[in-house]
Amino acid sequence: MLLTLITIVLIIINLLAFMDIFPLYITSPLLFIAIFTTLYFINHRKTFKGF
Repeated sequence: MLLTLITIVLIIINLLAFMDIFPLYITSPLLFIAIFTTLYFINHRKTFKGF
């Protein structure tokens, strides 16, 4: 839940970066890392861990 909230906040900050309020070269990698880790944890929960 917290990771999803961080991703949503970074999306909003990235939209502000497109309006030249924040530097885009800082917010874009942060947004990529947040989306990547969110998708990783969502997909990694249902993996088979063995017997």
